[in-house]
Amino acid sequence: MLSPVSLALSVVIITLNEERNLGRTLESVKPLVENDKGEIIVVDSGSTDRTVEIAKSFGAKVFVEEWKGFAAQKNSAIEKAEGEWVLSLDADEEVSSELAAEVAELPSVWNFWNRQEFPTSDDALAIEMRKKGLRYFLNYPNVVGFYVKRQNLFLGRWVRQGGYWPDCKLRVFRRGAAQFEERVVHENAKLLSPKQLAFTLDHPLIHHAYPTLQIYLEHMRRYADLGAEMIKDKPRWWLWLNRWLNPPLTFFYNYVIRLGFLDRREGFLLHWNHRRYVGWKYAKALELSHSPRSRGAAEND
Repeated sequence: MLSPVSLALSVVIITLNEERNLGRTLESVKPLVENDKGEIIVVDSGSTDRTVEIAKSFGAKVFVEEWKGFAAQKNSAIEKAEGEWVLSLDADEEVSSELAAEVAELPSVWNFWNRQEFPTSDDALAIEMRKKGLRYFLNYPNVVGFYVKRQNLFLGRWVRQGGYWPDCKLRVFRRGAAQFEERVVHENAKLLSPKQLAFTLDHPLIHHAYPTLQIYLEHMRRYADLGAEMIKDKPRWWLWLNRWLNPPLTFFYNYVIRLGFLDRREGFLLHWNHRRYVGWKYAKALELSHSPRSRGAAEND
């Protein structure tokens, strides 16, 4: 059991040169933190634009730290939270008004249940709480987290096929109940105890991922470098096989089998260039595995 805290919710975000996105994100969470109901924690890793200025204009608590990797940076932000519940966001995500209303009710309903004052019968209050979508605590007192469905936007279009929807992520959880797994890239938050539960909220989080193709390709090149670090120690025959087979198979699976073609022009551009990213990742891994430094490390193992 956590010690009592006065804040209901902490919104935590990591940033680096996010002046284009951050204002939209923080505006979307204002209803969750206004009137001293919550706080905003921003951990910045040395922005040279107006990111820090924008964060402070929304009343955020800003911490500047050296870059430690995605997971470590996000966990550092979570550790600074003082709210009973945590909402973890990326700087290019926007909380829909419906999702904000859903999240806003979580702390109060939890407190009802935690004090054993929550009605167990079908009286008017219990029915109202169910209507608000906060029925989880009625039957599952060990619920400590919630997954959120993400609307991923590519070139301004909501991508609904190819595995991009609903793209559920654990983003709302009780303080101390979850943290991000240590991965170089594509890190996700995980509950710390297998005995605890998480459900999925009804309303979406809007992910303004890639407004232009150039931004997408820049991100994919960076992710390819990070992904290559994760697989560089695999056998070279395995890397070579995946270098040539994985890109076309990935494109076929996502664009055809998973109906990515239904997203029309944006769907084709997304999956065709994702195919390129997969090729870059394995090519970079082969380069790293062939480097003198990698060979020396392998020989010392």
